[in-house]
Amino acid sequence: MAIETKVRKIGNSLGIVLPKEALNALKVGEGATLYLTESPENSLRVTPGKPEFKEMMEIAERCMQKYRNALRELAK
Repeated sequence: MAIETKVRKIGNSLGIVLPKEALNALKVGEGATLYLTESPENSLRVTPGKPEFKEMMEIAERCMQKYRNALRELAK
């Protein structure tokens, strides 16, 4: 599914408005927390907020920092 939206000026910032179809696909509504995570090829992944998601991301980031040299070697 590909949903098109445009970047718009919102006050002094830029933002996007998610269409109803995108909100339905994410199963979220007004006031929901969404997380944006980096994906390959200059893209972002949008994930609805779950209580354990933030904690899992913090653990993953600590592990990646701790083992960055090993991960860099494995990526070669």
